[in-house]
Amino acid sequence: MKLFKSHLYQMSTYEPPLEGRSVKKHVLLDFNERTLRVDPEIEKALTKFIKSGALQKYPSYGDIVPRVAAYAGVPDSNLMITNGSDQGIDLVIRAVCSSGDEAIIPAPSFAIYRQFAEVENVTVIEPLYTQEGGFPTSDVIGLIGSKTRLVVIPNPNNPSGTAVPREDIEQILQAAPNAAVLIDECYFEYLGETVADLCDTYPNLLVARTFSKTWGLASLRLGFLISSSENINQLLKIRGPYDVNQLAVVAVEAALENPQYTKDYIKEVMKKSKPALEKWCRGRNIDFWPSQANFLWTFPPHASELAEYLQDQNILVRPKKDASGRMGLRINLGSVEQTEKLIIALNSFYH
Repeated sequence: MKLFKSHLYQMSTYEPPLEGRSVKKHVLLDFNERTLRVDPEIEKALTKFIKSGALQKYPSYGDIVPRVAAYAGVPDSNLMITNGSDQGIDLVIRAVCSSGDEAIIPAPSFAIYRQFAEVENVTVIEPLYTQEGGFPTSDVIGLIGSKTRLVVIPNPNNPSGTAVPREDIEQILQAAPNAAVLIDECYFEYLGETVADLCDTYPNLLVARTFSKTWGLASLRLGFLISSSENINQLLKIRGPYDVNQLAVVAVEAALENPQYTKDYIKEVMKKSKPALEKWCRGRNIDFWPSQANFLWTFPPHASELAEYLQDQNILVRPKKDASGRMGLRINLGSVEQTEKLIIALNSFYH
């Protein structure tokens, strides 16, 4: 007898290559994280809480929801905190989708969307991004049918860095009134554009965000969902009362007290580091996808060998194939100093 749902036995696990990564040894350009240490005030706040003698107590969230809602520019009732944005995505899919439903998830994209959908035995349909055309808006709209219960739109996308125009998102929201349209804005701070303000206009709109990427709190796991208050009330029935740990809340409270450290990092990445790598690619005639995020999906000659060489130089990047099977490297951008080190290593490989 098989104990679990039969379709689970046909699935594979999602296992990102996390082992062996070291902040002391490596320049971590492989997971789109903040590449610099967080604000010292966050470390102080965490240390203070740990020494307070309260670790044995269940978390209490205080005013974290109003504080995050104020940052996001939405009413308190339109927001719930989650254990990273991954949990928020999972909650939406579990709440909306049933076995036999269809989900439209343009590819290539973050693998966890498909993973969560397939756990619910949902049929996943994957129209393709293209380097020239970007997000396949017309294909998505053309695929919406009576079984469509979910459309996922990462904005911008991973690994391509592709942004989706606001008007295209609205077209999809209008074309799929009986489906949840989930906008993953985990790289929001780099793009600087959101559709969170439309949640009271479109009852099928849900927006996921996180403090993992730009804010540098990936290890602590705090994200949030934005939607209509009615949708948030239903999703709160699924999220556990203690799913977000207290240390994550302490860290985010401290982070929101001083957002300037994040703004300064964003400026360095997007105005200095990213243009420097783009310039290097153009100078070498190396193909890359236009990106509005903190990473570039590049297609250098001998990409696999280059990834190994960079690893020998203690620089980690992420190999990623495109739809045709062409191997590329997704390269996260960090500080100017880190980018200069990367470019020196690239020049050494292609001497």
